[in-house]
Amino acid sequence: MDEAVLRAAVSALVDGRRHPIAHAVETIPDLAGLYAVYGDVEARNMLAVGSPDVPLYVGKAERSLASRDVHTHFATGRTGSSTLRRSMAALLRSELDLHAVPRNLARPDGSANYSLEPDGDRRLTDWMRARLQLAFWVRPDGVVLDQVETAVLNRLAPPLNLAKMGPRGRWRVKAERAVLVAESRAWRQA
Repeated sequence: MDEAVLRAAVSALVDGRRHPIAHAVETIPDLAGLYAVYGDVEARNMLAVGSPDVPLYVGKAERSLASRDVHTHFATGRTGSSTLRRSMAALLRSELDLHAVPRNLARPDGSANYSLEPDGDRRLTDWMRARLQLAFWVRPDGVVLDQVETAVLNRLAPPLNLAKMGPRGRWRVKAERAVLVAESRAWRQA
C-alpha cells in the first residue's frame, strides 16, 4: 500500500468537507472512491458509538460514489440492500420503532439481510438525511480501491463497519443486528 495514497485518502475522509446527506446528490461525484459517514451529536448519542473524529462507517464505491452512497444507502429506503442501513436500523430499532421483515416479502428466504417495514424504512431514511454527513475521496487512476479501503479501515476503525475489521469488538452492532435477523425470520414463519 502506497503510504502517500493512504494519507491522501485518510485526509480527505477525516479532514475534508462533510456534505449533508440531504444535499449530497448535488455534491458527490459520479466517480469511484471511498466515502465516510459521520453523524451529528444527537446521531452519535442515539447510536452510542465512536467519537466525533472517527467516521461511523467507511465504504467503497467501485463505479460511482453518487450511486452507491447517496442512492443505495440514503435515497432508496431499501435497508435489505445496505449493510450500513441494517446496522443503523439495529442500533436505532427502539428509538425509531423499527421492525424487520424479509428483504423479499414475496419469497422470504431466511436471509440475514433483512429489510424494514415500509414506514420504518421511511423513518430511518428521514433520520439519516437529517443527522448524517458524507466525506469522500476519489480514487486516482491505477489505484486498487480494495487495498486502500482495507488500509483506511485499519487506520480509522469506524464502529459500524463489520467486514475487514478483524478481531476488533463489534459485538454490540452484531448483537443488535441479530435481534432484527430473528424478527425477520419469525415474520416468515408467522
